[in-house]
Amino acid sequence: MAEDWVMLVYRVPREPSTPRIAIWRKLRKYGAYQLTDGVVLLPASPRTREQLEWVAEDAVSAGGSGEVWDAAPTNPAEFERIRTELELARGAEYADIVAEAHHALEHADPAKQLGALRRRFREITRRDHFPTKCRETARQALRTLADHIADTEPARPS
Repeated sequence: MAEDWVMLVYRVPREPSTPRIAIWRKLRKYGAYQLTDGVVLLPASPRTREQLEWVAEDAVSAGGSGEVWDAAPTNPAEFERIRTELELARGAEYADIVAEAHHALEHADPAKQLGALRRRFREITRRDHFPTKCRETARQALRTLADHIADTEPARPS
């Protein structure tokens, strides 16, 4: 059980709103857990530490403040609660991939749809800090779709 976290404590002025929105989008892209307003967590790794350091720099550049800290919950139940919330959030995203993969054959261009789903899958895996069975289910749905597309494509003349 990885209990080490990296924490970003930040403040960004309300106006202009563009930097605040950009920071929010980055944190979402990284899969950060919002502990409270202006405080987010990620499981500690060199990559997540660097990501939060970049966001801290963005906050300072926008006229606010940003500090990155090492953190660890003092109560194992807190770790499990946060981990579960992150797993559920990624699980919902993987479930969307599975549903869309099942409907992709009805799409005008299923191969194009497969490409888009694969890109989304990669984006999700980059912020999936606690991989679960949901990731493998989504991966298998994409494999099945790819196999089905390959089986239904007309043979190309040699």
